[in-house]
Amino acid sequence: MEQSLHVENVTVTYGGFTALKQIHLELPVQTTLGLVGESGSGKSTLARVIAGLITPAEGRVMLGSEELGKRRSRQQRKMIQMVFQNPDSSLNPKHTIKQIIGEALLFHKIVDRSQVENRCRELLRMVHLDEHALNRYPHEFSGGQRQRIAIARAISVEPSILIADEPTSALDVSVQKSVLELLSKLKSELKLTMLFISHDLGVINAISDTVAVMRKGELVEVSSKEQFFTRPETDYGYELLSAVPRMPL
Repeated sequence: MEQSLHVENVTVTYGGFTALKQIHLELPVQTTLGLVGESGSGKSTLARVIAGLITPAEGRVMLGSEELGKRRSRQQRKMIQMVFQNPDSSLNPKHTIKQIIGEALLFHKIVDRSQVENRCRELLRMVHLDEHALNRYPHEFSGGQRQRIAIARAISVEPSILIADEPTSALDVSVQKSVLELLSKLKSELKLTMLFISHDLGVINAISDTVAVMRKGELVEVSSKEQFFTRPETDYGYELLSAVPRMPL
């Protein structure tokens, strides 16, 4: 059953530094929330809290009526998957693509071992890569292709929520566009809810339904994409937009 994700009063501290302060946020089912803000605003920290990689000092993350606590079950971890900015840090260079995707399939018991290769081939086709790539290694692919492999692995475990943390920032413009189109297509086909983090407001405008703005660890604005790009609710929202020479409408 599809469930909305709620972040309730989440605070993260490191020593005397507060990285996130009392964050309240909702990800409605099958929508894309674009998270923006300057470097160091807490965007990636919030993503990692939602994914279960960081435990908050206060607050909680809820998936429907179920709290996602400090020690998440295998099923809870399966439901929220993350695609990082740099696929090189998340793809084991010593493993073939079949091993990289297959391990996730087996760990989460998505298919029997006898069906792993067939499912890997299907997943590569879904991200527009040749199935012959299965026996190759990450270094044999371009940056855009490696990001597609990372996406294939993330969707392989059939999550309901996909977190994309700056997934296109290291790619050139033409490759960015194709990856964004792929993510939009997969969101529709797989009925995903997506949290998309980017400093590029053009990318946020292209893919998001709702925009959330962070500043210095606080959530300062949440509004529809249309409202944010025409009439932001905060002065900081105007500052972000004014720093972009031209925005697509």
